[in-house]
Amino acid sequence: MNFAFRVDASTQIGTGHVMRCLTLAEELRRQGHTCVFICRDHPGHLGKLISTRNFLVHLLTIGDEQEHHHEVAYENAHAKWLQVSWRTDALQTLSVLEGHAQFDWLIVDHYAIDSKWEQLLASKVHKLMVIDDLLDRPHRCDILLDQNVLDTAAETRYKELVNPSCQLLLGPHYALLAPEYGSFARSLPERDGSISRILIFVSGSDPHHLTERYLQAVSNDALHHLSVDVVIGKNHPTPAVVRQLATKRPNTRVYADLPSLAALMVRADLMLGAGGTTNWERLCLGLNSLVTSVAYNQQAINEQLASRGLIEFLQSVEDLTEEKISTELRFVLSNPNHLAEQSRTMRAAVDGLGVAKVIQLMLDQ
Repeated sequence: MNFAFRVDASTQIGTGHVMRCLTLAEELRRQGHTCVFICRDHPGHLGKLISTRNFLVHLLTIGDEQEHHHEVAYENAHAKWLQVSWRTDALQTLSVLEGHAQFDWLIVDHYAIDSKWEQLLASKVHKLMVIDDLLDRPHRCDILLDQNVLDTAAETRYKELVNPSCQLLLGPHYALLAPEYGSFARSLPERDGSISRILIFVSGSDPHHLTERYLQAVSNDALHHLSVDVVIGKNHPTPAVVRQLATKRPNTRVYADLPSLAALMVRADLMLGAGGTTNWERLCLGLNSLVTSVAYNQQAINEQLASRGLIEFLQSVEDLTEEKISTELRFVLSNPNHLAEQSRTMRAAVDGLGVAKVIQLMLDQ
């Protein structure tokens, strides 16, 4: 079967949308299917990365800003992320699709796209799947996937936003995690709550410089006995600053642009990070975490995870202080029994098999 992905990355959007689509595409290819990516060439796009994974990628050019700003007031809250009007984007995407054989599935992972765009494309593909987690706009699709849903009320709200025939795949049991997470989870022994190694990773981009703030918080002399691994994302704005900070702290190593965090997560006893897909990777491996919201759409899910005892939620990045980080670090370092119990609860919530479940449901349609 033939699959097309319409998804973007940028310094503003981040890299998570593309990365979860790549995870899905790689398993589809392993099963013998063909995948093509359609992305806009924003600053920080991941076209080169997609190509190095041996997928064909079509880059759409950024359009006329005046045209975009003229229409943006009439579109959804993230419309500016397209950098063109929704209609222009849809027609450009359509042009790419028409240059290929018939596509069985079009997969859309983009906060700027809604039912207007989807209806324009629906007649040109056999099936359409939307990946979303905002619950803020209508969709017209065959499947809607939201791996961030933890409450049953969301299903009712989604049914008001989608067509009656849409199949809803809601919750972290559909989380699009790379296969190594499930593999590690099945062989990983229970964690005992002791902490000797900390992992710091925020996201592919880090415009708030949270990586540096975390690193400064663990650079206290009282914490120098802890080993620290720091991972810099592909679009981090100041990697040299992170490396310089790391040289001032013993037992600290910096990694850049890793294809997967799984191996470092298995070694770590605690992670300092942000929301997003990484939440589900940490839960799958039972890796206790201090988590900060770096985007408004992460706030609600982080609050829900914290209320269920699955993460230690710091707060939004705008309000975060080094003292808050240090206070939470002191708490977790002195409460190993709490961490051990939390880790067991985390692992029960995510099995790491979401990709296989989603693909099977797509093929069954």
